Amino acid sequence: MKDILSHFGWRALAHTRELSASQHFSLPQFEEAVAGLAEAVEHRMSCALIAPAGTGKTAVLRKLRSQLPEARYRISYVTITNLSRRDLARELATALGLPPAGTYPMLVHRLQEAFRGSLDLESRRPVVILDDAHEIRPEVLGMLRVLTNFEMDSRLVVSVVLAGQPRLKDLLNRADLEDVARRLAHVATLTPLSRTELGKYLLHRITSVGGKSLPLDAQAVEAIFEIGRGNLRATDRLALKALQLAYADGAKTADVNHVTQARGFLWA
Repeated sequence: MKDILSHFGWRALAHTRELSASQHFSLPQFEEAVAGLAEAVEHRMSCALIAPAGTGKTAVLRKLRSQLPEARYRISYVTITNLSRRDLARELATALGLPPAGTYPMLVHRLQEAFRGSLDLESRRPVVILDDAHEIRPEVLGMLRVLTNFEMDSRLVVSVVLAGQPRLKDLLNRADLEDVARRLAHVATLTPLSRTELGKYLLHRITSVGGKSLPLDAQAVEAIFEIGRGNLRATDRLALKALQLAYADGAKTADVNHVTQARGFLWA
């Protein structure tokens, strides 16, 4: 590890997930997504983030969390799997430090009491982030109506942030979930990077670990775009492997051949 770092003049390995929220790549669509979600949460409303896999959904959620201070917000994070309504209620209860046992109605009541107590007694606004929400069952997504219903829907208490891949949009367009969709004050979306954005992103990742210049030539950058199509996750994997191959060859700059080889290692 130390050898490749000194070879390229880095403080840490480039193109890994180990980035703080402050080091994330700044792009208008990312900033707009964070701002829209934060505004909805600020007004105690619910919202959604819909993005293809590998386009920065997790980075946006991390940036959102970094902008919600613990002194003012109580954030619960749950990754959705194929859960029933009761199982999701149990997961939320566990995240909130509540007893996860009991019937579904009892768990929902317990959750609502915890949300109300957080706001009224602790002056901390409860926020629930449901990640991978595209995996949620339609009937379970309907829980949003129940979890956000306080005093006959006359009071805003908890904000629910749904985050998932484009299938989440299809779920929200269902006629039987129209009421759920109407409860979302904002829906943010993300798209893959353009050629220009990808070049800036690659340079950002290198400078964030102490690099002075981009150790990929122009043809290598173009190959990464053509193969990864602007997907952040694919871009990172290709760039890292290409740079590792360049290091093995003793080269200071990765070329198109290194990217082609990297593709073979990653998608064989």
